[in-house]
Amino acid sequence: MENKFDILSELLKKDRSYRRFDESFKIEADTLKKLVGLTRCCSSGRNLQPLKYFMASDEDRCEQIFPLLKWAGYLKEWDGPEKGERPSAYLIQCLDTDLTKNYHCDDGLQLQAITLGATALGLGCCIIKSFNAEKLKEILSLDEYLSPLYVVAIGKPVEKVVIEELKDAGEEGIKYYRTPDKVHHVPKRSQEELLINH
Repeated sequence: MENKFDILSELLKKDRSYRRFDESFKIEADTLKKLVGLTRCCSSGRNLQPLKYFMASDEDRCEQIFPLLKWAGYLKEWDGPEKGERPSAYLIQCLDTDLTKNYHCDDGLQLQAITLGATALGLGCCIIKSFNAEKLKEILSLDEYLSPLYVVAIGKPVEKVVIEELKDAGEEGIKYYRTPDKVHHVPKRSQEELLINH
């Protein structure tokens, strides 16, 4: 039987930020519910569990959400995926401000659970922090106490994303980039650099 650590390691390597999808591949609401269900297994600061999710998988709703998103800040010449390569679904992570204003590290824990779950199902995600929150609240008719934190774009990936060793630790060296063959490259620091006492 395969070592569980190795299984997790492989899943994490496949869990990349994808920005081009097969838009014709439909994602059912039940799949989104299953992904949100994973967040119930995550730790939560003070066990408040203040994060809620808006699900969007119908075409009209997805078309409303897409223009409000900013894609790939380092790819200055690229405005995001073209029609046909856009996400088939979204999960909008919101803070229930009636419960708390401080969600500690709950957001990251839950986002990782969602993206790992999607990867295990053969899907891909892109966690987006840069979006028009006011307009999003308006088109989704979110109650005042719900504050959108992140948008998770979800779909069937059609691009290759590779991890490579970081060669230059400067500001330019950390930037992801695309080669002419449309492969997306993501530089990562070495394990030695991450360890303070190795």
